[in-house]
Amino acid sequence: MSGWRRGARLGIDVGKARVGVAKCDPDGLLATPVETVPRDDGSVARIVAIAEEHSAIELLVGLPMNLRGEDTASTQDARDFAAALAAASALPVRLVDERLSTVSAHAALRSSGRSQRSSRSIVDQVAAVVLLQQALDVEKNTGRPPGTPVSQEPA
Repeated sequence: MSGWRRGARLGIDVGKARVGVAKCDPDGLLATPVETVPRDDGSVARIVAIAEEHSAIELLVGLPMNLRGEDTASTQDARDFAAALAAASALPVRLVDERLSTVSAHAALRSSGRSQRSSRSIVDQVAAVVLLQQALDVEKNTGRPPGTPVSQEPA
């Protein structure tokens, strides 16, 4: 596990109406859901507060791409949200490819017997868990932090 940076991280799945938040333990073994934050003027501040509550060392924001790795309508929204987090927090913010996290989250919830409607409130948290777990696995396998750093400079 050379190159592993010890410390809790938050995974953040940015949606139009809701933002799913997940965290991992300091050893990066397991990502677990934290909460679904309503997407509004207070969502960045709430996520910064969650990061403080969990002593996070880093924020990993899912970057939605299409299967060919191209930008989608949601890509710029996620970049803007990540930039707002970077400006509001002293923590490093990284964008990580989350191409299949929401699809995986829906599949996992379906296989657990939940309907699409009953899953709506937690699917964002589950997507955040999936993207965070993928990012942790990448870092453990490569010894390098996942994704791309977001500048701390205000846009």
